[in-house]
Amino acid sequence: GAGFDPAALLGTLAAHAPAGLPVILGAGFEDATDLMASIAARHPLKGAAPDAVRRLKDPRALAELLATLRIPHPALTDGEGPGTVWKRAGASGGGHIRFGRRPRGAGVYGQRRIEGRAVSALFLAAGGCAHIVGFSEQWSDPTPAAPCRYGGAVGPIALPAPLGATIAAALDRLVAATGLVGLASADIILPADDETAFTLLEVNPRPGATLDVFDRGDGPSLLARHLAACDDRLSSATPSQLDAHAAAVVYAPRRCSLARLRRPAWTADWPAEDDATPKGAPLCTVFASARTPEAARALVARRRAALLDALSARRDGVRFTDDALEPMVTE
Repeated sequence: GAGFDPAALLGTLAAHAPAGLPVILGAGFEDATDLMASIAARHPLKGAAPDAVRRLKDPRALAELLATLRIPHPALTDGEGPGTVWKRAGASGGGHIRFGRRPRGAGVYGQRRIEGRAVSALFLAAGGCAHIVGFSEQWSDPTPAAPCRYGGAVGPIALPAPLGATIAAALDRLVAATGLVGLASADIILPADDETAFTLLEVNPRPGATLDVFDRGDGPSLLARHLAACDDRLSSATPSQLDAHAAAVVYAPRRCSLARLRRPAWTADWPAEDDATPKGAPLCTVFASARTPEAARALVARRRAALLDALSARRDGVRFTDDALEPMVTE
């Protein structure tokens, strides 16, 4: 919860990464642009520059920029009540979001709450344009203390063609104004009563969670396309998307020791076997593929539930059937 230890991270890079080796930054740097700049002094950054991240993750600067670019965005507010969403500038993962009363802490700001369908646009920024990879639908995995904790995503989902074109044009203007490069995503709310409208909530200037959703077709990998976009040599080839893919985060239901857990093939991102994961911390990612987004989301939910059931019951010797619908205990 405290973020990176800059000295420790820079020391690790110095010990293991030769100077000049390119670096790709993931989540956790949006509120540490000075640390980004320190890394960039020794390693070429393949992705957004610190100045671009600083502008995109400063709530007031972003609101002013989006107003200038005529991109709908929630109004900033200091009013307390159910109509206000409180966030922490530069945070990620949704666990920091609160409703109602202003929470304590530095960097907290309020936005007017917008109701609707939560979607994300994954795009490659290159040459001053946003090349849409695809749209996904997101959901939360709430707890009483973290009502908007990130749960997962499924995609690609289809949006009405005019709406997709409008969002793409808005992201083109945003990329041109900020100099953003590489993979990035935009969190968007779609109102239920208007198929032509959208509200841009946040911009994540880095490869994010939906990389797992979209990098599952044929053709060049999204990581390769990210590197090409950073060098302004983006290929026109796009990965094929024959099926829908879903990815969901599993948070530890209790303090978990994983030495005896048989990890299903449809999971990834596990900690080391000798690590004890505290309750509530991310434990792994669950994946599922199906012919439709609805079916993929339903399957990932069943797989996640089966895994949580095994973990909650302390059945550390569990293995899972191939279709992952039921856990099966082994001797």
